[in-house]
Amino acid sequence: MTSFLEVKELIQNRRSIRKYKDIDVSNEDIIDVLDCARYAPSDTNSQTWEFIVIKDREKIKKIEEMTWDALRERAGEAEEKGLEKESKLLLRSFGPYATAFSGAPVLIICLATPYNSKFKEKIFEPIGLVDESVWREEGIKSSCLASQNLMLAAYAKGLGTCPMTGPVLLAQDKIRAYLGIEGEKEINMVIALGYPQETPKRIARKEVSEISIIIE
Repeated sequence: MTSFLEVKELIQNRRSIRKYKDIDVSNEDIIDVLDCARYAPSDTNSQTWEFIVIKDREKIKKIEEMTWDALRERAGEAEEKGLEKESKLLLRSFGPYATAFSGAPVLIICLATPYNSKFKEKIFEPIGLVDESVWREEGIKSSCLASQNLMLAAYAKGLGTCPMTGPVLLAQDKIRAYLGIEGEKEINMVIALGYPQETPKRIARKEVSEISIIIE
């Protein structure tokens, strides 16, 4: 059995990587990390996740262009409102973060699929347990858990990842149309994947005491 210290070291040493070596990632390694992703917990084992893996560099470049186009459009709108400083910051500061996948050999589009289970069909829906929007959120939550599994597994293989929501916030409709993603599936995030060309330092984290309350 894996020791707690080994697991803790894995979790604490994973970093978001934004610079990648120009080395392809094998399909075998990709399948391995996806295999780990699918063992994440999910609401009533609904497994509300799917992954579109893009290795075509031209397609990755196209998604980067879509994101930058949307950034420039938003920046232009802000400038028209007199928000010149914010407009420049959006492009200069947020832009590189939103497109940090551009140099990665692999881009993974993480989807949240509709939440369906026997409980929803037989109990929750008949009694109107919650609003329908809640089920969309359940799918996204489970998809996030699977994505974390994927990133930890990638790190254990010597690969780097970086999860990003910028392209989703800015160019979701264009990406959806470009990749032919069905309307009932949510684009949750994108994850860059590749061999790291940088070793980011560990950044400060809040102390456990700041983020928790123990009720005895």
